Amino acid sequence: MKRFLLSAPPNSDGMVRLYDKDYHYLARVRRLRAGSYFDALLPDGAEIRLRVLSTADNILIAECVALPESVRAQQGQAGQVPAKRMPPIALFQGLPKGAKMDIIVRQAAEGAVFEVAPFQSDYSAPRAGADKIKRWERIIREARQQSGSATETIVKPPCALEDILGYWESIKKSYERPVGLLFHQEPLERGSFHDYIRGNPDFVAVAVGPEGGFSPREVSLFLAAGFKPLLLGNTILRVETAALYGIAALRIILLESESWMPKG
Repeated sequence: MKRFLLSAPPNSDGMVRLYDKDYHYLARVRRLRAGSYFDALLPDGAEIRLRVLSTADNILIAECVALPESVRAQQGQAGQVPAKRMPPIALFQGLPKGAKMDIIVRQAAEGAVFEVAPFQSDYSAPRAGADKIKRWERIIREARQQSGSATETIVKPPCALEDILGYWESIKKSYERPVGLLFHQEPLERGSFHDYIRGNPDFVAVAVGPEGGFSPREVSLFLAAGFKPLLLGNTILRVETAALYGIAALRIILLESESWMPKG
């Protein structure tokens, strides 16, 4: 279901006013008019429904049909923000060639990935510039509005592998049960998704290489940092397919954890 992304919650009267690109998207692309309804996501991930009151003078004015608990709590009323069901998922992606990173970023946003962290791998193409970050942020917004993902996907500036591993060390200090998964083309040990997720992780990082995968040096560094090697089936996947394939499998296992994870 398509959901529009609001950069700020409605005012105390439950009203929103949208201009420029937001107005163009809703009034020109989606052709909403006075009396139309549309669903929106707030910055905290809460969902609301809005009714359009006016689209005159290049301003779209809408009112909330009903405020969620999180908004009422912010305005001093009773209510609490619902607890999140899934642990944050981060994608550590070796920079691929051409526009493949655009595809990976879009699919990650659709798959509710919390963070995409591109890095310069031994087999990577040249590092992306600052203009790419703005493009990826625009792709994420479009993907979230199309997919309705309530997760605010963040894309980090490309960095070196050493920076990624340093970031992973800070994650291990901030979370109690983080798990790092290294998607590799060669079976390094007989582990499975279920084995690695069985400990009910509170953060999952997935590392995917560029074309050609990871170099032996990179594999050694990831393993030394505590990442668990995982073979994705018995076929060689394209780099943009590997990221989607792995994230999709991980989300399904996490979403169904209550049915297979040991109790107590």
